[in-house]
Amino acid sequence: MGRFRLRAVAWMRRARRAVRLGTMEQINVVISGFGPYEDVEVNPAFVVPSLLETRGFDGLQSAPDPDLAEVEISINAVRLPISFAKAWPQLRASLEAMSPQIVIATGLKRTARGVLLERCAMNLMDADKPDVDNALPDRVPIDPQGPAAYWTGLPLRAIIGDFARGGIPVSLSSDAGTYVCNSLFYNLLHWTATRQRTLAGFVNLPQITESEHSQHGLSMRQQVEACRIIVEQSVRYYLQPSSGDILLA
Repeated sequence: MGRFRLRAVAWMRRARRAVRLGTMEQINVVISGFGPYEDVEVNPAFVVPSLLETRGFDGLQSAPDPDLAEVEISINAVRLPISFAKAWPQLRASLEAMSPQIVIATGLKRTARGVLLERCAMNLMDADKPDVDNALPDRVPIDPQGPAAYWTGLPLRAIIGDFARGGIPVSLSSDAGTYVCNSLFYNLLHWTATRQRTLAGFVNLPQITESEHSQHGLSMRQQVEACRIIVEQSVRYYLQPSSGDILLA
């Protein structure tokens, strides 16, 4: 019997046992993205979260994972405006309604070759172009009483390891800039800091391109797979935290 077959049989047995005993653990994941982006035909942060919600975590797996056989993972997509004033209140309202254990915010980095895992959110708004509301903050703190920065709660080391095995280009990013993405990221981590056992982080996706060996961007398939891996490793870390999964420096 092959390895895949053994893993599949083990997964089905554990899943049946969990259902029989009523021990399935429910993990709610929210993945946010932004609406249409100027001069970008298809914004991955607009499309990829919706695809993950539609297909569901089980539908995205190439093979059942026996380690998650007793876990039911629900993915919910939230679309946000590219607005300093509106993005976070809309996301917060969704989070309070859904009560997720894991929140993964996504944005777009047009010049990126691959996925950017953001490590840090700064307490700063400093825009060189207006948002959709024509707001143009100039070196303004997000929260005058808040800390200078927050660190991501996602297991970056574990995610990078899976990306490497899957051949998905990835880089660590020191910060998410000072535009709407960073503002959302900071407010999200500030919100999770007051809650018990809620993981959150921010991921910038590159442009979508189906061109092989493109200097900028990844295919839709790779981007969906990248976000699936981020969800999977975040769930693993939520269930069994390990300092070895974290990579900040």
